[in-house]
Amino acid sequence: MYDKILVPVDGSAASNRGLNEAIRLASERGGVIRLVHVVNELILDYSYGSGLYAGTVIDSLREGGKQILDDAENAVRKAGLTPERVLLEVIGGPAATSIVAEARNSGAGLIVMGTHGRRGLRRLALGSDAEQVLRATPVPVLLVRAD
Repeated sequence: MYDKILVPVDGSAASNRGLNEAIRLASERGGVIRLVHVVNELILDYSYGSGLYAGTVIDSLREGGKQILDDAENAVRKAGLTPERVLLEVIGGPAATSIVAEARNSGAGLIVMGTHGRRGLRRLALGSDAEQVLRATPVPVLLVRAD
């Protein structure tokens, strides 16, 4: 049914619940899991400093992203599946834009992602990657709420 399942991961409890659901679906249906982590380098503002440590911070973000992907890959492999994985490096823009583009480019038939289920001011202040993915994606999305 869903040959390729795209799973955005960020290491959070919500993300891990989404990953677990994707593993269950892929195990039952014989699908392939494609793990994706987005590193956004625009969070650094070079205008207020010399940028001396910017390279170190970016390297740290990359390494953190690789570790998140490693952990997710290990979880998928424990279930007897062999995942695909990609670390997306972007400069600016919401993570949702990169997730939707990756779904299109990889031929994913489903996106499974965790959501924090924020409401009210917390949602307004922190935004919702899940909602932005829902609004923009051409493929079905399964949202899994965190506890």
